[in-house]
Amino acid sequence: MDYTINRLITGVDFDVVDARTRAALSANGFGVLTEIDVKATMKKKLDVSMSAYRILGACNPKMALEAIGMEPRVGAMLPCNVILREVEDGVEVSAIDPVVSMQAIKNPALNAVAGQVRDLLDKVVAAI
Repeated sequence: MDYTINRLITGVDFDVVDARTRAALSANGFGVLTEIDVKATMKKKLDVSMSAYRILGACNPKMALEAIGMEPRVGAMLPCNVILREVEDGVEVSAIDPVVSMQAIKNPALNAVAGQVRDLLDKVVAAI
């Protein structure tokens, strides 16, 4: 079972894919709370060169509040990470599948919210 929602974008610069991803997130009610430039971090910490790799911590506040109301410790699994990584054929965008990540929590109501978030993330990835 895949644990991410994936799309390969070809013929487009990494930074353009980044901008399109942020726009698609915003259009679907998400904000970017965190950003990790893995490439820069690995260079700085380990002096290792790697292809572009960025992690965006995306949050839909309405859905997050609903989930936290059902399961106060669910915040340990938030925000929804979306990665952008440079691959040979272009830029791969991968968003966490919240339904898969929430399987560890046995709460049917939370699973329903995770399904709604997955539907939104499907729209985000398709819109990039």
